[in-house]
Amino acid sequence: MKATRSPHPPADPARPGLRERKKTKTREAIREAAFALIGERGYDATTIERIAERAEVSPSTVCRYFPAKEDIVLTDEYDRPLRSALAERPADEPWPASVRYVLRRAVGRAMAEQPETTLLRARLLREVPAVRSRMLESVSATGRLLAEAIAARTGLDPDGLEVRVCTTSLLCGLLEAATYWAEHGHTDDLARLVDRTLDVCEHGLPAPEPPRPADRTP
Repeated sequence: MKATRSPHPPADPARPGLRERKKTKTREAIREAAFALIGERGYDATTIERIAERAEVSPSTVCRYFPAKEDIVLTDEYDRPLRSALAERPADEPWPASVRYVLRRAVGRAMAEQPETTLLRARLLREVPAVRSRMLESVSATGRLLAEAIAARTGLDPDGLEVRVCTTSLLCGLLEAATYWAEHGHTDDLARLVDRTLDVCEHGLPAPEPPRPADRTP
C-alpha cells in the first residue's frame, strides 16, 4: 500500500523556528552594537541606553535579553552548541580528549569568524573588574551544564564533589588562559594556551626545568 504524501513537506527539525531566529537576530544586533560602542567609547561610557539606540531596540529589550551589561560581552552564539558538540563525540572516546577536541574547534571558529570580538572580550576580562566578576558568577551555572555532560559520559554523580571540582577547575583555568592571553598582548596562540590549560587540569603541574650549570668563566 502506497503511503499518501502530505502536501506540506515536513519541517526541518534542525532549523530553528521563525520566532527563535528573530530572537537570535535581536541578540546578535545587541551584541554587535555593544562591542562597536565599547571599541569607540570604552566600556564604562557604553551604557544600556546607547546600546539600545545603536541596535534600534528599546532599553527594556536589551535588559530582557541580557540582565546585565557584562552578560552582553560574555555570551555568544557558540555557548549552546558546545554542550551538543560534547554529546556528539564518540561514546568510547576518553573524556579529556572530547573536551580538548571541542574546545580547540570552538577557539578556532571564534578566531576565524570573530577575531576582533574574541580579542576584545579577553581584554575586558583583564581590564574590567565587573566583567571578570560576572564571569566568575556564571562559572557555577556553566559548570552545572558541563557536569551533566560529564555525568552522562562517565556515570558519575553530576553533583558529586569530584565532578564539581573537575568542572570548576576547567572553567576557571580557561578564564585564566584568556586573561593570560590578554596580558601578553594576544601574541600567544590561543588554541595552544587552551591545550596547556587542559594539560594542567589533566596531569597537574609540569616538572620544573633542571637548574643550569653555573658559569665557570674566569
